[in-house]
Amino acid sequence: MYPIRVRKEILDSWFWKQRNPSILHVLDELEGPEVTGQDLKSTAGWRIAQKCPSEIHVELMARGMIPDPYLGFNEHAVQWVGNTEWLYKCTFTFEPISDEGYTVMLQFQGLDTVCDVYLNGDKILSVDNMFRTYYAEINSSTLKHSNTLFLHFKSASQYAKAQETLMGRVRAGSTNLGDPSRVYLRKAQYDWRWDWGPELMTCGIYRPVVLSSYSVCIDDIFTKASVDDDLTCSLEVDVSLSGQLTGIDKYRVVLKDSEENVVRAEDILTEGKPKTSRTVVSWNFDEDEVRLWWPVGYGEQNLYTVELTILNKDGVVFDTKTLRIGFRNVKLIQEDLEAPDQYGTGTTFLFEVNGVRMFMGGSNWIPADNFLTTITPDRYRAWLTLLRDGNQNMVRLWGGGIYEPDVFYDTCDELGLLVWQDFQFACGVYPAHDSFIDSVREEAEQNVKRLRHHPAMALFCGNNEDYQMILQWGDVKDFPAIKIYEDVLPSVVESLTHPVIPYHRGSPYGGKGWDTSDPTVGDVHQWNVWGGKEFPYQDYDKLGGRFVSEFGMPSMPCMKTISYWMKDAAPKEWHAQSKLMAQHCRAGSFERRFAIAMNDNFKVTEDLETAVFNTQLMQSEAVGFAYQSWRRNWGAKGKQYTGGVLVWQSNDCWPVTSWAIADYFLRPKAVYFTIMRHLATFAVGITRTVIKNKPNDRPRQYYEFGAFQSRKAIIDIWAVNGSLSPRSATLELHFVDLCSSWNHKETHAIVMPPNQAIELLSITCPEPSKRNDAPPTGYAEWTTSSSVVIGARLLDPENGGVLARFSDWPQPYRFVDIVDPELRINVQNSEDTKTSTISVQVKMPAKCVVLGVAGYDEDPKWSDNALDLMPGDTQIINVHGLEGRDIQASYLGKEKATGVVFQRV
Repeated sequence: MYPIRVRKEILDSWFWKQRNPSILHVLDELEGPEVTGQDLKSTAGWRIAQKCPSEIHVELMARGMIPDPYLGFNEHAVQWVGNTEWLYKCTFTFEPISDEGYTVMLQFQGLDTVCDVYLNGDKILSVDNMFRTYYAEINSSTLKHSNTLFLHFKSASQYAKAQETLMGRVRAGSTNLGDPSRVYLRKAQYDWRWDWGPELMTCGIYRPVVLSSYSVCIDDIFTKASVDDDLTCSLEVDVSLSGQLTGIDKYRVVLKDSEENVVRAEDILTEGKPKTSRTVVSWNFDEDEVRLWWPVGYGEQNLYTVELTILNKDGVVFDTKTLRIGFRNVKLIQEDLEAPDQYGTGTTFLFEVNGVRMFMGGSNWIPADNFLTTITPDRYRAWLTLLRDGNQNMVRLWGGGIYEPDVFYDTCDELGLLVWQDFQFACGVYPAHDSFIDSVREEAEQNVKRLRHHPAMALFCGNNEDYQMILQWGDVKDFPAIKIYEDVLPSVVESLTHPVIPYHRGSPYGGKGWDTSDPTVGDVHQWNVWGGKEFPYQDYDKLGGRFVSEFGMPSMPCMKTISYWMKDAAPKEWHAQSKLMAQHCRAGSFERRFAIAMNDNFKVTEDLETAVFNTQLMQSEAVGFAYQSWRRNWGAKGKQYTGGVLVWQSNDCWPVTSWAIADYFLRPKAVYFTIMRHLATFAVGITRTVIKNKPNDRPRQYYEFGAFQSRKAIIDIWAVNGSLSPRSATLELHFVDLCSSWNHKETHAIVMPPNQAIELLSITCPEPSKRNDAPPTGYAEWTTSSSVVIGARLLDPENGGVLARFSDWPQPYRFVDIVDPELRINVQNSEDTKTSTISVQVKMPAKCVVLGVAGYDEDPKWSDNALDLMPGDTQIINVHGLEGRDIQASYLGKEKATGVVFQRV
């Protein structure tokens, strides 16, 4: 009988051991002893793998043979692992599926990275690309009932150095971006160290090994889900087959919605002439027969399943393959602007989905762990849900990590997160010799085919900062990888996607002569605040571009995360400048750069918890100002000057001080909530321009209390309506003096046009007229507004509900006279859930009120946090998992968390 495809993952009976260099022939190690006890000192002998997929550091830690590299200084104690060769083996059974001819295929979905593969003593593969799936076709007559797979992993770092010796040393990043030899090996570049991650040269079977037997199989299906400009939908399904085609009688294609209802189904007869590839169906849909997929915030994430089956004339199924798709149209719009902005004219860089131009607000994703096999599907979903709940609609997968597993993109489809996917090149001069190009082309083809059906896919990008680095260095004469970015990759994307997914040759990239810093064209990475020229963050509004795909300010994680890596550290290490804190901060020149920004804005402290709070507040203020300033540039068509903002970075790969908006344990920093508010459907913003008594004062927003005094402050207020309908609102302004009982309120009726920002008001800031510290007689031109906090709210004119709020404080914060806000909290517990409702109020303004609980139990989840509070504006938040625990709070002026006055209901 014509055999049906049989497929199984080889998950069990894997063993591993360290290669013994004294044994000349590696296959002689196969019969070595298996370690059954807990001999932790010996590296000899085969040990059973904890699981498969498997990574060697994880196996060593599970056996107690190395310490956890994420704790203390342990990273240095495990460097030997990456310079060692490692062996894996397993035994699997094989049952023939037919007496007739058929194919047996071994599929290796992810080998990290340089590996020779043997089956029953014969070498069947030699691989050197972590990003490819490798196939080995096996002669079934050579297989036994019991068969042995043997994998010999060689040192990736030593392999890369050997390639460098052959081909020459090139430039790649800086000293904190890993050894330059990394460019010669197709392995995750962050494994060599980055400015937020450790140096951990991983190896192992990081994705499944699959054994398939078939006479015929579906190699691939290409689902071309098209949406025309008039939003009519169509679907074409192409199939590619392998094996003996003669027994195929028909193809069956079924389209189902998310509730398993059949939308369309069709049987297509082969008429005795099956082909290795063909279009099997081409369907045009009536209006409302299928529904569009929308990014989050713009509509529903309608998903459909395409099921393709090949059958014989008796209806026996030979093979089936399914893909989940969505109907959407995505375009990258680069068109001339109607009028110049502060940067000049130029072109837009924005995304249009289903005919709607959308401001992209999101973040840059790095791998969520150095040990990829430890990232569970639940952990991926938790991370991406955190981004979605933070009002983000785009995530950029950075080019020094990996192409993530299917679960990542599936989850983005479900949550409505658009994906900007870099190809895996970052900050280096990559080679372009023939064998390298061939491997990269296969890598690109495999991953484009794997990802193209996802409606979340919005952009493929050639590399991260390779063009920019070459311009910065100025001494690189040869740039061979231009062939990859401008020939190989765009041709792969164009030929393998339909509708064609946009391609961008590098990030950043834009102006003439690769001018990667041109703010009028393409995208920019804006690092002149933290690094580069080290401008103050109050200049972010002058440092944007058409699309800001990277920028950021780092901060320390919370004390709970710091305590994790400090573990049993001596008391002398518990300060911001200790050796152990430095071990967990990889940012270049971080001491000097932190000192500049921190000393400009906050009082100097030697207390670690206070320093932690201040770094998080600084990150929140800096990134928040950037988001609101650049979203303010999203105007009407022809004036959409900034099309998106992606902060560096979403996440961490280990516990560390970094630019992440939530740390390794998914604990959001203050900046996460600030971004969430700035990316809400409705947002309001304030800029205070201080007029000084001397024209040569330094940055805007700053008040000087020496020879410089301010004459007045101009208040500019704007709003953003992210919905697709006009919105009426009441703008309420509340001015409160920190040094007296003076306050002032005023309201204005406004109408916000759809899908854009609008300027609302420009006024002189009201000022207190009677204060003990008012300027003396003769200095009446000096203003007292330097102690005034301004609160803005957008209110629903019908029910008074708050649509958006924002407060602007005088700066720098080190000069602000903080007063006790008299913080009060009421907690109302729900009887049938773990969710509590909390109301928070103050009698005087409070800056960045961070709520938490004491101890090291599971963290509660807050619907909002890091709150700016104004008198008379009670804020209501939900918290899940409080479970009766007392709430602690910290805020500017009381940075060490303590209990607060609260009442339970």
